[in-house]
Amino acid sequence: MRVAVTGTPGTGKTTATELLDTTLDVIHLNDLITDAGLTIGHDDDRGSAIADLDAVRARLDGRTDILVESHLAHRIPADRVVVLRCHPEELEQRLADRGESEASITENAESEALDVILSEAVDRHGLDSVYEIETTERAPEGVAAEIKSVIAGTREPAAGTVSYTDYL
Repeated sequence: MRVAVTGTPGTGKTTATELLDTTLDVIHLNDLITDAGLTIGHDDDRGSAIADLDAVRARLDGRTDILVESHLAHRIPADRVVVLRCHPEELEQRLADRGESEASITENAESEALDVILSEAVDRHGLDSVYEIETTERAPEGVAAEIKSVIAGTREPAAGTVSYTDYL
């Protein structure tokens, strides 16, 4: 089984997946991309590397029993895709606390309000494979428990249950 845990930066992906007690091999995709040099350039506007997703897919090809965590994880073939969601106002605070630039904070909050990653995940994987989890007021342990229920197959797919249109 392949599980992707994705979401806008700041939604709690890394924190929750680090708390998981699972037999799946947890791969923090951003670390893999950096450590293996799986990039095709640099985005000067965002101040970040551009991931070579073809190289990432090739690196993961044939691997099963993995959980891939990243804001890019939904772009990797997976059986189940967990999309973590967080209200944009809370997201802004989390990203500010991490020292992100104002431009990055604004871009990510707007992306979250517009369901960008959720829409991409549903488009790539279909409604029957996407599991949306609200993280705004949840402890990381509760988010990890929800992810574990997705892995176990005891949680039904759900997408489009969270709305942040009030932010817009």
